Parts: sequence; C-alpha cells; structure tokens
Amino acid sequence: MQQTLNNYKSLLVNIEQHIATVTLNRPEIRNAFNDEMIAELTDAFDKLGADDDVRVIVLAAAGKAFCAGADLNWMRTMADYSYEENLADADKLAQMLKTIYECPKPTVAAIQGDVYAGGMGLVAVCDVAIAVKIANFCLSEVRLGLAPATISPYVIRALGARASQRYFLSAEVFDAKKARQLGFIHERVSEESLDEAVALFCATVVKNSPDAVKTCKRLLHEVAGAPITDELIADTVKGIADIRSSQQGKEGVQAFLQKRKPDWLTAD
Repeated sequence: MQQTLNNYKSLLVNIEQHIATVTLNRPEIRNAFNDEMIAELTDAFDKLGADDDVRVIVLAAAGKAFCAGADLNWMRTMADYSYEENLADADKLAQMLKTIYECPKPTVAAIQGDVYAGGMGLVAVCDVAIAVKIANFCLSEVRLGLAPATISPYVIRALGARASQRYFLSAEVFDAKKARQLGFIHERVSEESLDEAVALFCATVVKNSPDAVKTCKRLLHEVAGAPITDELIADTVKGIADIRSSQQGKEGVQAFLQKRKPDWLTAD
C-alpha cells in the first residue's frame, strides 16, 4: 500500500512497502534550498524517523540537479540580515542536517545529478550515497567569499580530512568517479540503473531487524573516531548484551536456528 504525504510545498513524500522517499521538488532552481525547504526537510525526517512503518528513507531529487546549495533569492535576503539573524538562520540549517544525520532509520541519497555547496551536506548526512556517473560534486563556497562551516562536520567525516583540505580550499569540481574513489559515495551507476540500485539496497535493508538497524546507527555514531578506552569497551559490551536480550534479538536468533523467517518479516 502506498501512502503519499502532500502537506509540503518543496518536497514530495511517499511511503511504500516500508520505504519512504523524500524528493526535493524545486527542479526549476536546481533544488536549491531556502528556509521553507529546510523547515520541511526537518519536519519530514523527524516524522518519518518516528514512524514504525518506515524502515529506510531515500532522499531523492526531481530534475537534472540533485541540489545546488542555497537559493540565490534566499541568499539576497540574507545579505541584509543582522549578525543575530544570521546566527538564527544558520542554526535552522544546522538542525536540519543534524535531524537527518541522527534519524534512527537508514538513509540513502539517490543522486541523479550535480551536487554543489550545501547539497554536499545533504549527501554527507545520509548513511549511503548512490550516484549516477554524470554527477559532479563541488564545495563552491569560497568562490562566493563564504565557507562550508555548517556542513563541515558531516562532509569531513564523509569525504575524509585530507580530501576536504583540497576541495574546501580549491572549490574544484570533481566527478562521480573521484567521489567514489574518495568514499564520498558508495556506488556509481548509469542513469538508467539508479532507481534499480537504490531499490535493491533498500530491499536488502528492509529485511533486517528494525531495532538492530537502529542500534547499529547509534553504534556507528558513537564509535567512529572515538579512542578505544575501557569506557568505550564497556559500552560495547553493554550494547551487545542489550541487543541479545531484546525481543527482536531473541526472535532473530531463534528464527535462524529454526530456519524460519523472523516475525518482523512475517508480520507484513
């Protein structure tokens, strides 16, 4: 059964077979974002993250570009902002990125076109990124006298510190092949294969225990880059004990031993 949410102006949202698709829908301006889109993305990912029927979220885009960063008209408005207004405005963008990054459901960026500036942040906050071969990527902020400050925590994690040093400072355009080599995207596919590749990955994730996937996302955020201390080891010991004793943990092991499907699959 397909469910469509129509209460957004800049997004299209639908849910089908546990897969939610959030589509940036401002193709006439290359899906550049403004305050409205930022608010809608925050709201959509907050609600989908809390929806028990949703097991994976795809972030897609309409038109030729995935996201060109900030809307120029919105930027013209910001030119007259006070320092305090700039702080408040930047915080909304930061909270949107944080909401997607911390979403308890796996997130997949389906990149059908170019990704520039703030769009790089949208890709970086997703767990998995699949792009078409013709997509180009660019951290273009310094060309405008700006810096990619708000997106930097996520882009540096996804792109790597060394590569970020080059592309933050140069604003060079790099293609999907280079993005794949650097690990910024996970797959590079033909235009005709994008939907199939995304659907295949989502179908794989949907089979997994929703609770275990949620735990894995939290684990990745807590462990990546953390020093291996006695405290961290103790946390991981508690983590495996907690998931083993959980309902889905027990059910998954019993289903495997009894050679049957776990109840999160048979309940559909």
